[in-house]
Amino acid sequence: MRTSSLITALLLAAAPAYAQDAAAPPGATPSPPDETAPPPAVTITGSAALVSDYRFRGVSQSDEELALQAGATLAHESGLYAGFWGSNLSGWGTFGGANLELDLIAGYKFQPSPNVTLDLGVTYYMYPGGADETDFFEPYVKLSGTQGPLTLTAGIAYAPPQQALGRYYFTGADAAAGVYNDEGDKEDNLYVFGDAVAGLSGTPFTLKGHIGYSEGNRGLGPNATSVTPTGEYWDWLLGVDTVWRNLTLGVAYVDTDISRNEAAYLQPSFSKGQDGAGSIADATVVVSLTAAF
Repeated sequence: MRTSSLITALLLAAAPAYAQDAAAPPGATPSPPDETAPPPAVTITGSAALVSDYRFRGVSQSDEELALQAGATLAHESGLYAGFWGSNLSGWGTFGGANLELDLIAGYKFQPSPNVTLDLGVTYYMYPGGADETDFFEPYVKLSGTQGPLTLTAGIAYAPPQQALGRYYFTGADAAAGVYNDEGDKEDNLYVFGDAVAGLSGTPFTLKGHIGYSEGNRGLGPNATSVTPTGEYWDWLLGVDTVWRNLTLGVAYVDTDISRNEAAYLQPSFSKGQDGAGSIADATVVVSLTAAF
């Protein structure tokens, strides 16, 4: 699922500063905190993670190898927010440049009723140093509801026709040879998904689940990748997280219904190491360690 200089400067400039209370004289009773003070108008959150495999909608973006990821979000009390997220990439088509995905995110989040949140936003996927045609944007809508320890989310993301989603190459062999079959083609992409998170009472563990459906072009884009490489497919995830202070350790089983036969025409791009040795949409267990700040 992706410039950083402007966002970083904005985050640094918006960091709030707080005056320190004067020290109380010896023996004096400390004054209680001012509970009437309003919450800050702007908050900044972020995280950094190490994952055993970067899976985007079930398909590995890091050649089934380790990935370093980080991001930050600036949120205003009005519900407006903006942020960025990045990860290294490898072995899936030809990303080029820094082999980096950088996502720019902006949106508006509000509660139409208690325990229900509506999130409207857009993600701009960038690949710094790569071909200009590889970047694309994708608006999304997410509706979440919370009841006790359970949170359910339903969402839809739709990317309108763009070259990054086009079918430049019909097969992996064409991509490997650098032969465009339909240069400049523009296609769209639809992704519908549902998430569930449930905390286990009395424990530091949280169960999580995800299912998603992708529908887009059956082929490879200008960087020999595709958001929906086989035209349409399902992906799912089942996992558990545990938290200690600001660290979260996660383990998840990730899989898709993309068969080797369906992916065969995309070889060698749709394979580990681009050598035809295996599909990067095989089932796997992803381990992650995330630090929040």
